[in-house]
Amino acid sequence: MAEIGKGVSPGKLASNVQKRITRAQEKVLQKLGKADETKDTAFEEEVANFNKQLADGTKLQRDLKAYLVAVKTMHECSKRLHDCLADIYDPEWFGKEEVNSLVENTDHLWQEFHQELLDNAVVTMDTYLAQFPDIKARIAKRERKLVDFDSARHHFASIQKAKKKDEAKIAKAEEELGRAQKVFEEINYELQEELPTLWNSRVGLYVNTFQSVAGLEEKFHTDMGKLNQNLSDIMTKLDEQRQVNETAPNHNLSGSDSGSDIPKSPPKSREDPPVSRPSRPTSSQEVIEDDIIDLIEDTLVPDNNITTPSQNETPTVTNGSSDAELPPSVLFKVKAIHDYGATDNDELDLKAGDIVLVLPFANPDEQDDGWLMGVKESHWLQNKNLLAKGVFPENFTQKL
Repeated sequence: MAEIGKGVSPGKLASNVQKRITRAQEKVLQKLGKADETKDTAFEEEVANFNKQLADGTKLQRDLKAYLVAVKTMHECSKRLHDCLADIYDPEWFGKEEVNSLVENTDHLWQEFHQELLDNAVVTMDTYLAQFPDIKARIAKRERKLVDFDSARHHFASIQKAKKKDEAKIAKAEEELGRAQKVFEEINYELQEELPTLWNSRVGLYVNTFQSVAGLEEKFHTDMGKLNQNLSDIMTKLDEQRQVNETAPNHNLSGSDSGSDIPKSPPKSREDPPVSRPSRPTSSQEVIEDDIIDLIEDTLVPDNNITTPSQNETPTVTNGSSDAELPPSVLFKVKAIHDYGATDNDELDLKAGDIVLVLPFANPDEQDDGWLMGVKESHWLQNKNLLAKGVFPENFTQKL
């Protein structure tokens, strides 16, 4: 025999056992059609709504908690990613302090988002669902009291129909019927008041919950977007810093010999307002003047020691170039001995071995020390014009 609980008398326990037996017998008779069952269609619909509302709320609670777990996971992944960035970011790089601050702010933003979701969505759903167990228990109690009421009603009716009337039994059965009816109607009335109200409350809950989630997400993504934009700006400036460091102050030049010293291009000041400039060294002027004089003399005075080629012979070509039919404005030729990458649109790109026809500056004041004006001989031979001219550093070339 089961142990009697504290505060429960043997008489009370026996009474409860007898009630269960009576209810079971009544349900069997109702199912067999030997006893009628009290039906309340409206209440049954309310119970069906209650069960649906409980199932929907439980699913929403479960999905909100899963969403919160996902946010927590994203927070952890984001923190590891940004911590990695802070660790690998060299102190001398642009924006080191700003990157550290962004990492801290991003972590704080994730923490805040997680906590507000917990307080404004998950906890709200927990509170909402906390009322369902009690109501569910009272619905089950109503069902039991309804069976008791039907059983008392049937018992009273059977005594009244007995051939031999026993007024004492009839009075007792009527008293039990009245007591069972009262208990049932009290709990039934309470539930009929509560269930429709509870059913209608779900709309407000859904509105508040999803408005809270949407508002929190909007604020989170807006604030996170600002941090991401700041990080993108820092990365852009870091890349600009890298490009500056790669291009200034020396150009990446490669000569024919990997171990040879590559000269630096002389500074240019052509964008500055014209100023008086020191004349080029006399030695350079004399070389240019001598070349001009030699060119004129070669044109006017034939050299008897030079053998004139026959019509079938091809003029001698040096370094892949020809001196034939060069424009009179050419001062002399030079050969590039190092690669040079143009940094302005008025400069020439040179590869070691290129032949350049040196031209005079239209305005001598525009010439900077150490720079020459010219056009590649390959361009002249192909196009017969001097339009693709540009300046280049003299120390990257050798005069032919």
